[in-house]
Amino acid sequence: MRKAASLFTLLLLALCLFSAFPNRAAAQDADPPGRVARLNYIQGSVSYQVSGDQDWVQADPNRPLTTGDNLWADKDSRGEVHIGSTAIRMSSETGISFLTLDDRTTQIQLAQGTIEVHLRILPSGDAFEVDTPNLALTLTRAGEYRVETDPNGGSTVVVVREGAGEVTGGGGTWDLDAGQAYTFNGTDQLAYNASDPPAFDDFEDWCQSRDQRENDAVSAKYVSRDVDGYYDLDDYGSWQSDSDYGDIWVPSGVAAGWSPYQVGHWVFIEPWGWTWVDSEPWGWAPFHYGRWAYVHDRWGWVPGPIVVRPVYAPAVVGFVGGGGFGFSVAFGGGVAGVGWFPLGPRDVFVPGYRCSPRYFQTINVTNTRIVNVTEVTNVYNTTVVNRDVTHVNYMYANNARAVTVVSRDTFVNARPVAGGGVRVNEDQIRGARVVDSAPIAPTRTSYVSANARVSTARPSYSLAQRPVVARLNPAVETQHHTPVFTNDSTEFNHPNQNANPPANNTRTNAQQNGFRPFTPPGGSNNRGAQPTAGNAMPQQTRAYDQRPAMKYAQPTKARDDMYDVHPPLNHQQNSQPKQEERHSESSSHSEAHPPKK
Repeated sequence: MRKAASLFTLLLLALCLFSAFPNRAAAQDADPPGRVARLNYIQGSVSYQVSGDQDWVQADPNRPLTTGDNLWADKDSRGEVHIGSTAIRMSSETGISFLTLDDRTTQIQLAQGTIEVHLRILPSGDAFEVDTPNLALTLTRAGEYRVETDPNGGSTVVVVREGAGEVTGGGGTWDLDAGQAYTFNGTDQLAYNASDPPAFDDFEDWCQSRDQRENDAVSAKYVSRDVDGYYDLDDYGSWQSDSDYGDIWVPSGVAAGWSPYQVGHWVFIEPWGWTWVDSEPWGWAPFHYGRWAYVHDRWGWVPGPIVVRPVYAPAVVGFVGGGGFGFSVAFGGGVAGVGWFPLGPRDVFVPGYRCSPRYFQTINVTNTRIVNVTEVTNVYNTTVVNRDVTHVNYMYANNARAVTVVSRDTFVNARPVAGGGVRVNEDQIRGARVVDSAPIAPTRTSYVSANARVSTARPSYSLAQRPVVARLNPAVETQHHTPVFTNDSTEFNHPNQNANPPANNTRTNAQQNGFRPFTPPGGSNNRGAQPTAGNAMPQQTRAYDQRPAMKYAQPTKARDDMYDVHPPLNHQQNSQPKQEERHSESSSHSEAHPPKK
């Protein structure tokens, strides 16, 4: 298995920019996640702290977020995050961390504040968990949930508007029914109170209005609800029928001569590597899913089939100079830089990161309606198995209208592409050649936009030291390997730093890498970690179980009745569901009450 991984590594070093780290193959034995989070709406001041960085910066709405990243909504501010069809809305002075985000598990730490979660679909075998300083909440059905934890960490309120959940903490477990509000006090032991849910406040009314916007989106007829951003398309373009490609979405208001992947910048995000961040308000779905086509003298986006959970791609492009995801190229006339083009509806996407044949097939068949499985398999065997990149033909590789070229400096330093583009003609594109077989490595500025500013909207020091109760084993310590940077940086820690710490060193690998999550007091990051010598686990910080390995299944056709789509709950008469006997009282219960077996 290790020998196979080594061969893969050698191949990817020749093909792509993503294999910039010598220890990358060992850290990427598994396929990357097929989904990410996206901060799609900001009201007021919202900032994020990406894994590996110690700075809080002003949030970029279209930058993908994944395991290890943190978000903060400042006072009198709100934010909305999507993970596919699921919406997580943040109220004022709220901080969350993504402890685990992969194909089956969403695990979020609520360090402080209030969130509303609308879980529209929960496929069998998936897990959705919200961890607070004194409990772990597992959502067991699609529905709407409000979770609030106080700044001192000793109390959590869970309102189940619809759905069902399970709370674990203080040595006990409780079932939560719909139409109830639950208050849990304490840490080592929990006392709880079950009562009627409160009336909708301004925050939840806002959440309902955001839900209704998604419910009413015309684009949901053409795009899976698991493709985040479909609801943005209605306001910025129109759907048209094409004889070759079927229903396509055509953006309006773009500049003359515009082409896809031209207004935005590149960033480096593990484990995918170079990732496109578009600057358009509609710039999420059309740049991570589907394909683009140039028809009737304009560009149109061709979505893939309407399936449950199509696979996210960092950018659906090819790079001038050959197959694989990215090359440094030189053009005639002394032009040197990095060039790319959008993939057409019949093009097969070849990831530049390590992936299995199963992943290769799924990311293609869920994102284009035209490429068939046989063709995808043939391209995989050609480009990956046989290492032949000379026989891959892309629709727009030699089209000067489609190709965008920037300097290496603009590309690597996450600078806006629109201000750093280099004009090339078709003769130059046909003569493009690979001039640097070594991958383009990221620098300190590759991880956030060059325009990002350090934000004053950030949690206080005490907030950053919050403990957390986790039922699932968080992935922040195991899935993010030590990054290697190509320039010196005081903001990031060198991988060899503290390579041989003393036995009583309580810092975890994640902290040594520069990642500063919302951690327990004393500076240790014990979320789900196993206790070691000199590193005792606080009683309230424990992991209860771990998900089994995911079994692959063919993509399922999506129907609207699979998702929790309905009129706003604040306009409905809430019925009182039947409750279990142990929840029939609204008075305080102590830990002596037996938990669910």
